[in-house]
Amino acid sequence: MRSGPILRGAIGAAISIVALAVVLGGTDLARTADILRHADLRWVALSIVLMAFDLAFRALRWQRLLRPIAHVRYLPMLAYLLIGYLANNILPARLGELVRSHYLGDREGISRASALGTVVVERVVDLVAVVAIASVALLVLSVRGLVGNVVLVGAAVTGLFLIVLAAGIVAHRLPGLDRIRALVERYPRVRDLARSLQDGLAVAARPRTIGEAILVSGCSWTMAIIAYAAVGQAIGIQLSMGQAALIASGVALASAVPAGPSNLGTFEFASQELGKAVGLEQASALALGVLVHVSILVVTSIGGAIAFVRLGWRRSPEG
Repeated sequence: MRSGPILRGAIGAAISIVALAVVLGGTDLARTADILRHADLRWVALSIVLMAFDLAFRALRWQRLLRPIAHVRYLPMLAYLLIGYLANNILPARLGELVRSHYLGDREGISRASALGTVVVERVVDLVAVVAIASVALLVLSVRGLVGNVVLVGAAVTGLFLIVLAAGIVAHRLPGLDRIRALVERYPRVRDLARSLQDGLAVAARPRTIGEAILVSGCSWTMAIIAYAAVGQAIGIQLSMGQAALIASGVALASAVPAGPSNLGTFEFASQELGKAVGLEQASALALGVLVHVSILVVTSIGGAIAFVRLGWRRSPEG
């Protein structure tokens, strides 16, 4: 049962090491360090504020997705989200998603499987938004080559996830699954787990809920894109909104690949390649990625640590 997360973590760590080796082996690190050393901290501070707003919108999106199952106050939702992001900074392969699902279920008396189902829906909604933003940015900037192919692959994967999500929602109605259903019914715990997970996935079948999630996603990604542009200003790069959108969405697509803790390596590699695709020199593109990544880690680590101190590890008496 535990071999899955361990294998996923090992694969993620290997991917991070390879990506980091490629970045470090092909870049003028002295030039990158010099760019970072002269960064304007006022613009960096502005980017951190914008990233905090991005996280605030992400917590609101999760709250709206959970609403058909249970009403949870906003501040606890933000705390659970931040703890999950803090765990992602420490654990490989985005295992923090499991941590925040556990916290939500444990503290709010909700099935952890249902909580995980809403997280899956949230990630699919986010992936749809990312692919849409990247596709528009590609058209506006007329970028071709590897970046364009990656976005096309991302679109194909998104379509596959949507099909799988739809199948998960209506699994109990699909023909030809009678034997599987009969087998599951023999194991009450498995049956209850499957039903709870399906309850979480079923929020995707509610048009109003998904509409709200998409709207909030737009607000979230607006903050993230402007944050990238602000970091560009900090190191003397005048990024257009189209360039910032392509880099931000492209890095998010790369972050969907299982990697080491905090997507170390893959984040920098994607930032560098996307920066080069929009005309940045290699050292500047890497400096942009490093500074954005560090800013994200600062916001999520401090926010997650505060949330963890407030909530603690043990279940609350009310939970």
